[in-house]
Amino acid sequence: MTTGFVCHERYFWHDTGHAGIFIPAMGHIQPAEHAESPESKRRIRNLMEVTGLIDKVMQIAPRPATPEEVLRHHTSDYVDRIKAMSDDRGGDAGMTTPFGAGSYEIALLSAGGVIAAAEAVVDGTVDNAYALVRPPGHHAEADIGKGFCLLANAVLGIKHVQATRGVGRVAVVDYDVHHGNGTEAAFYDDPNVLTISVHQDNCFPPDSGAITDTGVGAGEGYNINVPLPPGAGREAYAAVMARVVAPALRAFRPDLIVVPSGFDAGGFDPLGRMMLSSESYRSFARTLKALAQELCGGRLLFTHEGGYCAVHVPFCAHAVIEELCGVETPIEDPFLGIVENLGGHQLYPHQEAVIDQAAELVARLS
Repeated sequence: MTTGFVCHERYFWHDTGHAGIFIPAMGHIQPAEHAESPESKRRIRNLMEVTGLIDKVMQIAPRPATPEEVLRHHTSDYVDRIKAMSDDRGGDAGMTTPFGAGSYEIALLSAGGVIAAAEAVVDGTVDNAYALVRPPGHHAEADIGKGFCLLANAVLGIKHVQATRGVGRVAVVDYDVHHGNGTEAAFYDDPNVLTISVHQDNCFPPDSGAITDTGVGAGEGYNINVPLPPGAGREAYAAVMARVVAPALRAFRPDLIVVPSGFDAGGFDPLGRMMLSSESYRSFARTLKALAQELCGGRLLFTHEGGYCAVHVPFCAHAVIEELCGVETPIEDPFLGIVENLGGHQLYPHQEAVIDQAAELVARLS
């Protein structure tokens, strides 16, 4: 089993400035490190080196996305606008998406890293891949940035392999704690891309990700949102994977599975209110890997998204990449017992009601 891995030092140079978590530092907010800082991503790479996992993956060199590749999805006005701000002193791409000078080029490298990883998976150079890229992408829409995301990395990767590799049907499984609005919007009328977002109900963006939003036109039924109530833990997510994600993928039978991989549903994350541990994330990877092997020759691509607890996220990502590689390292997650022993991991009726609704959507897809 060969797992590709994309990472680059320049990803960590994307500058989000100072803030109170994500609110601009002004008035009575003393400047602090922005939530979307390099640390939680850099520490993943560092932990992989310390445990030796970095030696088990195949390095995939990123390259900047070309204008043609970016304009498959984004509008020229939007691209020109963020480039002009980046060439000056930076700015804000839309809704809470600050960036500094030079971030446009880093965003191109981030999108290009996902494209390179998608090519490697589809071409069979690797069995699966993890793209540890930054800035993230699943909130970015065609003409506006949102939620720390400049370019829609996963969308651009999907559109690229569809345009250049003859890939037809693609399934997206987004387990970031925030709704994958950008990916949803890109394919909302497209029956060739099944988008599934498992997220905390009405967390971000506001009023986004309702279970009633199922697609339009030819894409009706090919968008499934699972807006779990705050406080969901191990059993609620396990039920979603078993009763929604797995049957939906089997009904759709994709040629490629893409996973926007956010770790902000972790039990210590400052921007989510869920309770997942590294073991839950490991189980997601195990399930999705098995489904990919069953349905699409193992073709599976993870693209890094959120996760803002710098000391916990590396253990969650490490567990996922271990599972993709099919190897174990002598690492012990010191947070595992704490999160797993929190009260509330059982599946509650109000959580099950949402999962039941989502399962009905899958039945229609079937």
